[in-house]
Amino acid sequence: MAVPVACTRFSDNYDLKEELGKGAFSVVKRCVQKSTGLEFAAKIINTKKLSARDFQKLEREARICRKLQHPNIVRLHDSIQEENFHYLVFDLVTGGELFEDIVAREFYSEADASHCIQQILESVNHCHQNGVVHRDLKPENLLLASKAKGAAVKLADFGLAIEVQGEQQAWFGFAGTPGYLSPEVLKKEPYGKPVDIWACGVILYILLVGYPPFWDEDQHRLYAQIKAGAYDYPSPEWDTVTPEAKNLINQMLTVNPGKRITAAEALKHPWICQRERVASVVHRQETVDCLKKFNARRKLKGAILTTMLATRNFSKCGRSIIVKKDDGSQVKESTDSSTTLEDDDIKEDKKGGVDRSSTVIAKDPEDGIHVLKYEQTDNWVDSTIKYNRLPKTDSGLCCVFSFRLLQVSLTKDRRFQPVFS
Repeated sequence: MAVPVACTRFSDNYDLKEELGKGAFSVVKRCVQKSTGLEFAAKIINTKKLSARDFQKLEREARICRKLQHPNIVRLHDSIQEENFHYLVFDLVTGGELFEDIVAREFYSEADASHCIQQILESVNHCHQNGVVHRDLKPENLLLASKAKGAAVKLADFGLAIEVQGEQQAWFGFAGTPGYLSPEVLKKEPYGKPVDIWACGVILYILLVGYPPFWDEDQHRLYAQIKAGAYDYPSPEWDTVTPEAKNLINQMLTVNPGKRITAAEALKHPWICQRERVASVVHRQETVDCLKKFNARRKLKGAILTTMLATRNFSKCGRSIIVKKDDGSQVKESTDSSTTLEDDDIKEDKKGGVDRSSTVIAKDPEDGIHVLKYEQTDNWVDSTIKYNRLPKTDSGLCCVFSFRLLQVSLTKDRRFQPVFS
């Protein structure tokens, strides 16, 4: 049943508590419903600072979330519009990220990976049945309902989600996160629901060995790998993975979207629906070790990006990368495979447009759109860690690096080898 848009003020129904997170235009706080005492998470958006296009996106996100009611999706319970603020009241999920939970477990097997991806596929299948394509499936958007053992996996963040009619394929714009983008999006071809299945394939690959199927410091080479579907199952870590698991990955990472397995079909795959008989139950310590490094890498890069934007010192840390294309136009690019991109946030260049497939943007709450002014993220982070170079103006970065430096080296090996033994 659709959630009605409330006409009362937020403060009439809820008491705000501590802050849980913050973005350029919004803040997330815990809140308590006065009538029931139930706890929720309130996303509070400052609509005064939104452009007309941003407001349309907010309305789209709320509209999509209202119609998605599933145990594996973070549910929208209320939507309240006031003069300068819009309040979205969601489930309060307290278990943290799925990938962080996995590395804290004492035991993790292929069967556990099967159970994880089953819940993700259940959420994706519900989206697709309701004409919704998420477009940004990645570890950061896979949360746990609570810290209890066996807590449900919940899909979050529908900020890039779109609505489609049936099996409609069309060009809806360039959106997603580089390492999880599908070939058809990178080729700028019509796309639809299969893009979510491709991302599920990438996630499943990581769940089984702790590192991604596609990875390169250079974004153009990364995209070339994805467009060609060029991945493999290197020894020895894949030697102990069952053929059925690899078969499901192969069907998810099929370059032709028309031949790619659907969410409903994937849920009927033997490795999912017959996991007790098919999936291995041997503990995968190597996967847990690799996943710890994978988590550290993406958390570090996310912290760097956040700190740069928060301190507004990123212009001092490097320079914009300007690449001249064959047609004479210029494009600013980034290789950060964990940053979400969306093409309609980039203003068109008067001389022929920006190549949106390789641009990372960020919004400053006061000044609008900025292209990040730091060197290509992977290269900048790698060299900074390697030589322990830190801009003295960014004290937040110093804290991040001092904590992470002993944990992970961002090397060219996608297995993310440790700096120290």
